[in-house]
Amino acid sequence: MTDQAAPKVNLLGLTKPQIEDFFESIGEKRFRGGQVMQWIHHFGVTDFAQMTNVGKALRAKLEARAEIRPPEVVSEDISADGTRKWVVRVASGSCVETVYIPQNGRGTLCVSSQAGCALDCSFCSTGKQGFNSDLTSAEIIGQVWIANQSFGTVPAKIDRAITNVVMMGMGEPLLNFDNVVPAMQIMMEDLGYGISKRKVTLSTSGVVPMIDKLAEHIDVSLALSLHAPNDELRNVLVPLNKKYPLDVLLETCKRYVSRLGEKRVLTIEYTLLKDVNDQPEHAEQMIALLRDVPCKINLIPFNPFPHSGYERPSNNAIRRFQDRLHQAGYNVTVRTTRGEDIDAACGQLVGQVMDRTRRSERYIAVRQLNDEAASNRN
Repeated sequence: MTDQAAPKVNLLGLTKPQIEDFFESIGEKRFRGGQVMQWIHHFGVTDFAQMTNVGKALRAKLEARAEIRPPEVVSEDISADGTRKWVVRVASGSCVETVYIPQNGRGTLCVSSQAGCALDCSFCSTGKQGFNSDLTSAEIIGQVWIANQSFGTVPAKIDRAITNVVMMGMGEPLLNFDNVVPAMQIMMEDLGYGISKRKVTLSTSGVVPMIDKLAEHIDVSLALSLHAPNDELRNVLVPLNKKYPLDVLLETCKRYVSRLGEKRVLTIEYTLLKDVNDQPEHAEQMIALLRDVPCKINLIPFNPFPHSGYERPSNNAIRRFQDRLHQAGYNVTVRTTRGEDIDAACGQLVGQVMDRTRRSERYIAVRQLNDEAASNRN
């Protein structure tokens, strides 16, 4: 009986200390890790044979023990407004989506952390697909690698296409902590993508214990998916709120931001749903709720998807809500809907999830019952 060969290590998802440890483990100098990391992330090289400052003997050793394997690109779509969306297949067989949004001199990449999402927020199409798996650090940073390659970008260029990264795609990043944090470290690493810690943002629905843990490992910017100004409504829109209510959640977020210093603030994300959370009383409740929270507010008009049960508010309703928050002294922006023609807008990402929770199956059954009931009424 012969021993099976050990699986190759995918160097794509290793941080600088991790890749240096790998080289040391195979009897090589640690600095070789930095050389290879630069080839991977700066120049997009996946073939060890092309690494000209690495000796032939070491290249042969790497061929035997390691690989550089990004996720498979299934499709790429480009919107009329310049937004791009990639569908990539991960090891579980599911597909996730990555979106690039160019706007006002910035290029923001929205990166997925899970295939599907376990949280089931009621207004999010991703949540309705159920959940399959966490992405590995290589599958997370691989989305940045793919987007970077599509622009032919290298660090020497001043006008880099990707200036900001948000962990705001499919999934709840803090439920995949051990893979998300290394991927973000590579984003900020000079031998990786050299993105400022102010321009790497993790968006969470509010996994309270992991927010405190995050502060112990990294100092990226934090965004909170709030979506409701009181516990009763948030329990419906964001079911996680039943476990971590607003008073506990906001205190934790304040604690995280206070550790950052440098006048950094929490970003509040608030999806506006017609006649649900967009009324004047909701604006007043939000003003009171956030009174002691150093924050900026990003209002997101709802992007419809089939059978969601929600609608986008009118432009007048959005403007009234924004104006009231402005009057109370908050820095408020309304997110411009981008990439809607390729289903790349906020809340529309669905991928192709092999749902282990059977939530998508139940959701489809409910939709069919609702459609039948509507047909009978007509």
